[in-house]
Amino acid sequence: MTKIPAAAPRLPALSTSVTPADPGTVPAAHGILLAHGATGSIADNYGALIPALTATGHTVVAPDYPGSGRTPRADGPLELDALADAVVAEAVAAGVETFTLIGFSLGTAVSVRAAARHPERVRGLVLTAGLAKPDRRTHVWLDLWLRLLERGDYAGFAQARALSGLSPEALNTLPPAELAAVLDDSPDGPPAGSAEQSALVKEVDTTGDLAGITVPTLVVATTLDQLIHPSHSRHLADHIPGAEYAEIATGHVPMAERPEEWESLILKFLGERGL
Repeated sequence: MTKIPAAAPRLPALSTSVTPADPGTVPAAHGILLAHGATGSIADNYGALIPALTATGHTVVAPDYPGSGRTPRADGPLELDALADAVVAEAVAAGVETFTLIGFSLGTAVSVRAAARHPERVRGLVLTAGLAKPDRRTHVWLDLWLRLLERGDYAGFAQARALSGLSPEALNTLPPAELAAVLDDSPDGPPAGSAEQSALVKEVDTTGDLAGITVPTLVVATTLDQLIHPSHSRHLADHIPGAEYAEIATGHVPMAERPEEWESLILKFLGERGL
């Protein structure tokens, strides 16, 4: 008897903001689609970058994954193909039919898979703190995150996310008020979909997609990353034909540690490649 595969859980409608390019910018209406990281959101990962993108002539489409921002939580596991398709569909629905994808962490896998499945729409890629497939160290961190979330240990989860997300120097030099915010043990702190998003990172594997990527690509390695070793970014750059490679001396979240440097790398690449 032929076994019929179970249908993938249907994703909820993604909550998406669309920010048009600033009037009078040249070139106008170059599309950007953002893909955020697991346990993050558009506001967390890209809140400061979006104004810089619109000021340089880009229309920015910014969807939150299930369980982040205002997007409802999914009723089952997330799947990479479905998430990549849903993110692309948000840009098309907004009238931005071709675009550069800027992906961070989990968002790098979403971006690569979107480029593989929708090559007619993706004009370029920017991949920061990314991976094609998690290694054992990343699996250990993710298993710890998931166990703490399952137990409702939000203090422990905040501590684990701080240790894995920030470089030692950044964590050790946080002002007391900022440290308290990072270690906030409120159940409302992590996005509702953190568990499903973290579980998806454990399953991603875009190694088979990399050689087929033909668009201009910038890979940004976070060299002090405690969660996803920078060798993963080197792998992406080495296996995506023609990819450019840059390094930034931060932990996993360059938008928190060195936002101006990260922004500069992205805007320079977009400008030089006409994206």
